[in-house]
Amino acid sequence: TFQRQLQQSDCQNVLMKKVFDTHMLFLQINQSAAALKHVFAALRLFVGKFPSAFFQGQADLCGSLCYEILKCCNHRSRSTQMEASALLYFFMRKNFEFNKQKSIVRSHLQLIKAVSQLIADAGIGGSRFQHSLAIINNFANGDKQMKNVNFPAEVKDLTKRIRTVLMATAQMKEHEKDPEMLVDLQYSLANSYASTPELRRTWLESMAKIHARNGDLSEAAMCYIHIAALIAEYLKRKGLFSMGWPAFLSITPNIK
Repeated sequence: TFQRQLQQSDCQNVLMKKVFDTHMLFLQINQSAAALKHVFAALRLFVGKFPSAFFQGQADLCGSLCYEILKCCNHRSRSTQMEASALLYFFMRKNFEFNKQKSIVRSHLQLIKAVSQLIADAGIGGSRFQHSLAIINNFANGDKQMKNVNFPAEVKDLTKRIRTVLMATAQMKEHEKDPEMLVDLQYSLANSYASTPELRRTWLESMAKIHARNGDLSEAAMCYIHIAALIAEYLKRKGLFSMGWPAFLSITPNIK
């Protein structure tokens, strides 16, 4: 009924946020498995009808949806796990189609961020969650329409990276009383995101906090200089700043 109003400003409007938040409430308040089946069907319809709300402009809606679906991927009901995994696969596929079959950068980024949050909030990562990741991979492998494009490979890469984050976080918990080992693990995780600046920045900030807590201020400063150089390089490519990372060479040759 309100499709025209919902599509205003490329779906970035107050009414869209209200409708989306109402959908999210159904996932935030405990439901029966039978009710959740209908919630997932409604969300599939919603994403299918308004993809630009999730894959264009601000990433808030995309991030919130990824967070709630991933939470359901850890659900104790097998049928809910299956439904959540199917919705997540559908969501990534829509992202790929929306980007003219080039990539799933936005959903990839928001899913990794959501996993990082959920590790702290809900302690995901056990066998139930691993089972959901396997279901998503199976969908990608069996999708005949996507056989000749790089979508299955992107899905596989994403699930692999999620497993890396889960493993690294488990190791970090083991070594939380050994600051050098902890920072070493964070550093390798930050390096694995060299091609995804926003996530690399997240882990570098996390490293800086640990260094500052331990009184290692020059190491913390080094993390912040790397973050600044990342942003400078991004702005240079956008044509908003002329120097890029070499602007920081006078502070440290490490910046290369």
